[in-house]
Amino acid sequence: MRTVLLALALCPLHAQPAREIGIDSHIDTAQRVLIDRADISKRSPVGHVDLPRMKEGGVNAAFFALWVPTYYKGAEAIRRTLDLRDAMQRLFDLHPEQIGLALTAADVERITRSQRIAAILSIEGGHQIDSDLAVLRMYHRLGIRSMTLTHFRNTEWADSSTDKPVNNGLTAFGKEVVREMNRLGMVIDISHVADKTFFDVLAVSDKPVIASHSSCRALSDVPRNMTDDMLRALAKNGGVIGINFGEGFLNPKDAEQLMASIQNLTAEPALTGKALDAYAAEEFRKEMRQAKPAFATIDDAVAHIDYAVKIAGIDHVGIGSDFDGISSPPKGLEDISKVAALKAAVKKKGYSDEDVRKIFGANTLRVLREVTGK
Repeated sequence: MRTVLLALALCPLHAQPAREIGIDSHIDTAQRVLIDRADISKRSPVGHVDLPRMKEGGVNAAFFALWVPTYYKGAEAIRRTLDLRDAMQRLFDLHPEQIGLALTAADVERITRSQRIAAILSIEGGHQIDSDLAVLRMYHRLGIRSMTLTHFRNTEWADSSTDKPVNNGLTAFGKEVVREMNRLGMVIDISHVADKTFFDVLAVSDKPVIASHSSCRALSDVPRNMTDDMLRALAKNGGVIGINFGEGFLNPKDAEQLMASIQNLTAEPALTGKALDAYAAEEFRKEMRQAKPAFATIDDAVAHIDYAVKIAGIDHVGIGSDFDGISSPPKGLEDISKVAALKAAVKKKGYSDEDVRKIFGANTLRVLREVTGK
């Protein structure tokens, strides 16, 4: 018995027991790191996310979106993606004791076990590969493990949910993108895509996909939310929906303002280089300044989680807050530290500890493991 106890004491796995893993499948904090040189290693009075508040909210892993607006075209979109990747690398290099890059589910487990934040990098917009699979492959080599196929506008190979359809879903090249992402081990993200694109993706992909930051269209009728049929199809695929905390995605009264802002998107600037970057920085800051009280509350987020579970099942629902990419978060969910309150509210709804563990991390971790193979 003494020998067994000694072996257990010396075993690293027992010396550092696995922690409960909380995953947010979409945050836009990389924008703040690049544009404002935000030091997210310290608690900040601005923004929705920093590492201390992540820990406070029980979120010890997140998909950090390298979002490039669609007015960045071709090589400019690639350049901007690399700038964002560099900004995140500076964060990793400056604070290795607090945050680490995760390429696989095993990495997420290893990094969180060491009391650090695990960062999974994602691309938010298929235009960022400039219709070139070689670029996609290079992103993978740079440690990027997920890509949203479209953003607000169509790409040349996939239709967006907020643009006029021109591709009838996925083109032949779009299907090549899906197959190549499967082969590489990159998570396919179908938030932002048109309904037809979504179903085309599921017809091609042999791996589960995610809707990293979408909610339920039955509760808030915006095109970026998922219909019941989409939720059922996502479940059949083995995928996960990450419920978006954006006010318009949760509450129909806020949805009216969201739809108006989408329809009022201005003409794209004819700029390049530093001039384009300056324009993007001002647009980002202006959007964040436009925050105003929302109708949405934490109860709306609970309702969307509950609804998604009823339609898709407990194994196919997660959270994808869109923090630092939304201007007016719900009352009670003002920043990522409040995810702990959301978890408590879901438990109060009658969900078991195991159900909550799945919703707030385990389901998304499973998809990452199935896609990356580790």
